[in-house]
Amino acid sequence: MTKAGKTKQAGRSLWADAWVELKRNRMAMLCLWIIAIFCVTAFYGEIVYWRYNIINANPPAYAVPIQKMCIKILRAEQVADKIPPYQAQDLNNRYQPPSRQHVMGTDSLGRDVCMRIVQGTRIAFQVGIITSLIAIPLAVLLGCIAGYFGGWIDDLIVWLYSTFACIPSLLFILAISMMVGKGLLGVYLGIGFTTWVYLCRLIRAEVIKHKELTYVRAAKALGLGPARILFVHIMPNVMHLVIINFSMRFPDAIGTEIIMSFLGIGVQDEPSWGIMISNSRFRLWQGVWWELTFTTLAIFLIVLAFNLFGDALRDALDPRLRTQGERE
Repeated sequence: MTKAGKTKQAGRSLWADAWVELKRNRMAMLCLWIIAIFCVTAFYGEIVYWRYNIINANPPAYAVPIQKMCIKILRAEQVADKIPPYQAQDLNNRYQPPSRQHVMGTDSLGRDVCMRIVQGTRIAFQVGIITSLIAIPLAVLLGCIAGYFGGWIDDLIVWLYSTFACIPSLLFILAISMMVGKGLLGVYLGIGFTTWVYLCRLIRAEVIKHKELTYVRAAKALGLGPARILFVHIMPNVMHLVIINFSMRFPDAIGTEIIMSFLGIGVQDEPSWGIMISNSRFRLWQGVWWELTFTTLAIFLIVLAFNLFGDALRDALDPRLRTQGERE
């Protein structure tokens, strides 16, 4: 490598180096494409859902202008009082195997399995994203405060996440769901408030390590406040942990929602993957295999893609693993 090439490579950021490493990993790029396809599918499912449901919504007064704008954009007036296509029943076409008209067949009520899997993808991504928006900020905030300030604050936060870690997560989610009622709200809160502990531990340990480094001591010597040191100087150096944790916890959140819906506590009256598996498992002995097969395949692909991509992302973003690989 020439001197100019070495200089250019040395000047790359951590994220640029990580992207170069990911592009060299064919399996990681394949998983990224699979995740992208599922993301597009979930976005399409969201548009279809809101196009058929926003016209009947009763938002608060401040949200009415937003509702009118969405109705205009989605042309929801054209589908008012119509049943969404993924809920449309056709009893004359029950248990139809995969065909050109229904590429994944139909279920016991003649509903198209492919359309319902698309809506299941929408629900799965909703759960993964919203629970992450609850758990990750909570974990980062508490982890940063505990690691930086130490003392009794650190003891209090360690006691808090140790208490949460001792509670069986599924029982805690079930308890929250029972309190707020059946539906996705209980799933959001339950998963969000039970999956922040691991990331909080990681952030706390990293902040303890970073606060003793030279750049943090220099910032203190310049008179910078704790908030600026934490969120401007230390935070960028621990963000890779947040991204890796997101890629790892996303499939876990999806799996938990599937279990909740399978038990009848999660989403109601919507085609969640858990509900589809619960409904289709009794019809296997009749030879109706396609609903369970395609739903399970969708779950398998998204979970496997996120796990493999998360492993590759961890290897690419962790400087210690990269340095070890270069030495070998």
